[in-house]
Amino acid sequence: MEDGMPGGRPRSFDTDTALDRALEVFWQNGYEGTTLADLTAAMGINKPSLYAAFGNKEQLFGKVLARYLDGPGAYAADALNASTGREVVERLIHGAVDLTAGQDTPPGCLCVKAVQACGPDSHTVRQDTAGVRKAGEAALRRRLEQATDLPSRQEPADLAALVHTISDGIAVQAAAGRSHDELRQVANSALRALLGEGP
Repeated sequence: MEDGMPGGRPRSFDTDTALDRALEVFWQNGYEGTTLADLTAAMGINKPSLYAAFGNKEQLFGKVLARYLDGPGAYAADALNASTGREVVERLIHGAVDLTAGQDTPPGCLCVKAVQACGPDSHTVRQDTAGVRKAGEAALRRRLEQATDLPSRQEPADLAALVHTISDGIAVQAAAGRSHDELRQVANSALRALLGEGP
């Protein structure tokens, strides 16, 4: 719970809880599809409180994006610590299914939705989200460059791009209503195509 605001009375809401609720709304509706009214209703605060605590909608989204990457999306960074290149790829693709088609989260991916549906006025949001995704692909490429167990035909840069493209496709299909089981089968087929024999 926040102790208070400079020059004002103490906040009557928990900022972590409010951010979690904002995350769910942005994840469900995308950046463009989310209104301030949606946010204040979900967060249980009024507009002045939202602005005072989090800034404008764009600034709030930046905070939500960081929370997403450190929370539900943290599987991607964790996967890079796997002991083999094959396991890294498997954990990323299976993780994309679990994240975007899980029972306890909105369907789809917050980042994919933000990049796909941002108008000219939301250039910064698109740019920031695309930057996060580009950095993730670069980190994956560097990790795959260290792997010794991948098929020789796979260049690390190409494989990193393929893994991210497959993960994006999984997210789009999840948002369109594909089930977790269906997408798990797709993921396993993709892994066999990328890595040879597998799940």
